[in-house]
Amino acid sequence: MRIVVTLDVMLARRKVKAKDLAERVGITEANLSLLRTGKVKGVRFDTLAKICEALQCRPADLLDVEPGVAGVAQIAEP
Repeated sequence: MRIVVTLDVMLARRKVKAKDLAERVGITEANLSLLRTGKVKGVRFDTLAKICEALQCRPADLLDVEPGVAGVAQIAEP
């Protein structure tokens, strides 16, 4: 099983630019990009909470599971 980051989907639904979200959350655009692409190994809960607050969503709206796919969790730490 693999955890997949679906942040891009929520950004599109909310019509929010990644640059604006990074500013609101207080992280760099580069770190947000790493999170969006799932290229890092962890995310701080406070950062996840800030993203959810800014996008008015829940963590489950940003993360999904691909069953049957071997791999490491793909979430990010800013």
